[in-house]
Amino acid sequence: MSVITSTLDEILKLHGLPAYALVGGLAFGEAALFVGFVLPGETAVLLGGVLANQHRVSLAGIAVVAVLAAIIGDSVGYEVGRHFGTRLLRTRAFANRQQGIERGTKMLHNYGGRAVFLGRWTAFLRAVMPGLAGTARMPYPRFLVFNAAGGIVWALGFTFLGYLVGASYHRAENYAGWAGEAFLGLVIVVAVVLFIRHRRRERDPEPEPVPVTDLEPEPEPDHDLHP
Repeated sequence: MSVITSTLDEILKLHGLPAYALVGGLAFGEAALFVGFVLPGETAVLLGGVLANQHRVSLAGIAVVAVLAAIIGDSVGYEVGRHFGTRLLRTRAFANRQQGIERGTKMLHNYGGRAVFLGRWTAFLRAVMPGLAGTARMPYPRFLVFNAAGGIVWALGFTFLGYLVGASYHRAENYAGWAGEAFLGLVIVVAVVLFIRHRRRERDPEPEPVPVTDLEPEPEPDHDLHP
């Protein structure tokens, strides 16, 4: 049994306030403190759902904790990136992750705020995207909109997934990463389809109808009879 597996089993013995604190802390720290490199936040949120299934915590309570922790944690990560991002990215911790950093930076350049939402669905980007957005000086109100949207969908989705699988959480953990990638793929496919339809409309605009007022009235027939 691996250290992580045994740790997860110990977490499932918690109940009440310690369980709320641990799930919220891990979901918060994933982006705020880069804890996601060690234990992905989705695993912690899944466990929160499992604990709710076992009646160790409230389902509504753990869902609210997960949502708030995800949004606030990413906001802290944004501020860390805004003030220290350039120096952090040059540290040894990111030396072997430059390819992922470049991928996240390219997504921000191409998609703007939508990259914050899309990055929520892969473990590495979920941990670094808020910091990259702060480093890129994305306006915080714009960041917050996409951060909140992604945090709500992600936290509720994985909490309910953990609740539904219950004791089979090891199987759910294996499926969690696949589910996130599948959702991201679906979003990208929909975005590409909408983009193609938009470009086609720009290229082949529909002819504008001729206003009725622009048509010259036909002359009325002369009904007067002349002798």
